[in-house]
Amino acid sequence: MWAFLKRISLTQWIVIAMITGTLLGWAFPDSGAASGQFTASSLRPLATVFLRMIKLLIVPLIFSTLVVGIAGHGDDLKKIGRLAVRSIVYFEVVTTLALAVGLLAVNIIKPGVGVDLTAASESTGKELAGKAVTLSSVLEHIVPQSFAEAAANNEVLQIVFFAVLFGVALAKVRGEEKVTMVAFCRSLSEIMFRFTAIVMLFAPIGIGAAIATTVGHSGLDVLKYLGLLVLTLYGALVVFALGVLLPVALIAKIPIRRFIAYVKEPWLIAFSTASSEAALPLAMENMEAFGAPQRIVAFVLPTGYSFNLDGSTLYLAVASVFVAQAAGIHLALSQQLLMMLTLMLTSKGVAAVPRASLVILSGALATFGLPLAGVAVILGVDAVMDMARTSINLVGNCLATAVMAQWEGELNTTTPALAAELASESTLA
Repeated sequence: MWAFLKRISLTQWIVIAMITGTLLGWAFPDSGAASGQFTASSLRPLATVFLRMIKLLIVPLIFSTLVVGIAGHGDDLKKIGRLAVRSIVYFEVVTTLALAVGLLAVNIIKPGVGVDLTAASESTGKELAGKAVTLSSVLEHIVPQSFAEAAANNEVLQIVFFAVLFGVALAKVRGEEKVTMVAFCRSLSEIMFRFTAIVMLFAPIGIGAAIATTVGHSGLDVLKYLGLLVLTLYGALVVFALGVLLPVALIAKIPIRRFIAYVKEPWLIAFSTASSEAALPLAMENMEAFGAPQRIVAFVLPTGYSFNLDGSTLYLAVASVFVAQAAGIHLALSQQLLMMLTLMLTSKGVAAVPRASLVILSGALATFGLPLAGVAVILGVDAVMDMARTSINLVGNCLATAVMAQWEGELNTTTPALAAELASESTLA
């Protein structure tokens, strides 16, 4: 029996937890329960603990990953200056398109209409709704007064700002001091990934408790609306892949069939584990075998994990507007665009952490006065959505690596088979 249980993957445990949570919510609803009687909502602290553990690891992980990404790729920034500029411009254009696709999908389908968020504390909702947000206040909020204060308050955007400046300054340092600090940040990043693996062992319990609480309070009808949310995300990701990533590959003359062959296995790992970090080693190996030089693979893939999270940014657009719709709060187009700008900035640095997008989403909801109860509702189906968005993150970064190698004129097309693929597929573009 123990050997059988050990063979069950984390993703399978999460699916089991979702089913169990649904049954508990159905069997022990809040309505009609006597005072002091067990209800599914009694499991709420378990979901809260899981969210708090995720928040616990975000600051050190964002800081270490960004610093290594900026300062850990060579002694002379000028050597990677052109590649860095091209990569960042590419990342921003593609993630902006991802946000646009997500925003369009959620406004057309409106999956949040009809969802009940009354499980949230009314006082908390009023307090959050009373916060006024302007572009100037967002810009002022970017710069922390103190790194310790920003870390203590889990201010993700401020941590990103500090880490970027720190990484640039570290890149200008020479000698043993730089080697020591980069090695420290790289070690910290590796440790935090292991930390994440430990936290994720609790994920089935936290997710099961979250969906049990949601179903116990709102009934099984909520699953219909959550199912619509999942379908909205999956549909938007398909549209993004076919409407954005495929044209980019054709324009850059990337051999599509060969690219799919080399990305297929890393994609499966990312989808099944909901962690693109788990697929990173094989992705780097396969992209070098695909024909991209090692220096480009080593820079673009890790940097993309901080700046090119296509699936996650699209998910954030869908999820944030979903919560507003569920809360019955109308967001004008200008407010939605401001929220998308904030999400684009705050999502930088969330490097391949399973379900860390919930932390970014929580921060955005609090910033724009939307109820955090929406996170608890989304948490019930987040595992299903995380697999899809994480796999798109992986594919998007692999494509970015291939595109950068092509634009640098260093994609290896010398083999007759690959040259024939390029010639045939370029005619499709």
